[in-house]
Amino acid sequence: MATITSNAPPKSSSFSLSTPLKPLTPKSPSLCFPPRKNQHRLGLSINAAVSPPPPTETRNAPSPDYRVEILSESLPFIQKFRGKTIVVKYGGAAMTSPELKASVVSDLVLLSCVGLRPILVHGGGPDINRYLKQLNIPAEFRDGLRVTDATTMEIVSMVLVGKVNKNLVSLINAAGATAVGLSGHDGRLLTARPVPNSAQLGFVGEVARVDPNVLRPLVDYGYIPVIASVAADEAGQAYNINADTVAGELAAALGAEKLILLTDVAGILEDKDDPGSLVKEIDIKGVKRMIEDGKVAGGMIPKVKCCIRSLAQGVKTASIIDGRRQHSLLHEIMSDEGAGTMITG
Repeated sequence: MATITSNAPPKSSSFSLSTPLKPLTPKSPSLCFPPRKNQHRLGLSINAAVSPPPPTETRNAPSPDYRVEILSESLPFIQKFRGKTIVVKYGGAAMTSPELKASVVSDLVLLSCVGLRPILVHGGGPDINRYLKQLNIPAEFRDGLRVTDATTMEIVSMVLVGKVNKNLVSLINAAGATAVGLSGHDGRLLTARPVPNSAQLGFVGEVARVDPNVLRPLVDYGYIPVIASVAADEAGQAYNINADTVAGELAAALGAEKLILLTDVAGILEDKDDPGSLVKEIDIKGVKRMIEDGKVAGGMIPKVKCCIRSLAQGVKTASIIDGRRQHSLLHEIMSDEGAGTMITG
């Protein structure tokens, strides 16, 4: 295996981040969640998530009976998942659309308020590409992975940890929960190693080890961890790691009830050319057969393999869902219908 060392300092790049982060909303040091008035507002999110919107003239004034019915129907799902850890990989269109971003944030806050323990893992490809373009640095990909030299790695770390991560933390805090931003570096949460073809890809890594001890007290006290998918090796060299991989390995290490990957597709399709052929539920043997038959191909293969690996390590279910759909997280967790494909052991 070709190895890469970090003896040579990365090329110096002078630039500024032109889009400032939103200021963080001051929060009380209390670990308690907000008063009932905020919970009431979040309760309306269930309405938006599991039923068609009411007519325009009544959209902002659903009847009390209607709201109670929706909440009552959610009770079995709340009971099923209350106290359980859910790891969500956030990416795709849901990261670039303000409406979808707000939808994901409100879903996470609602799930936290009703007793689930969500953990959010994110990448940030579009933001990285934008800053590379501003610096006239071409973005290069091989086999779906970003070629990451020393300069690009520096920008990846700055964008993911300093911009995307803190923006998400700020949005979750403003929505009424309490988030904590981390990366794989913090508390030795993740230890990286170079991928086998590192000679061609540069500082692209995979997860060598997970130490979830830094996360346990956070989720125990009601915080929502938000994790950027970068980590260092034993020598301290930073690596860019695929966010799906990070989410899957964290879910396995935490013994999560569910792993959810937000994507830009409906899920796994029986016929990739037919959007109506969505496979709602499948086991590991079935999805492996679909890979062998060529029905699962391209960028879906690493996502499916990530799910298979997490299931093999003890995660109960793994879902690949349509992140282009408003409130897709609530559809997946709080309804029988789901929002994509659920893979079981």
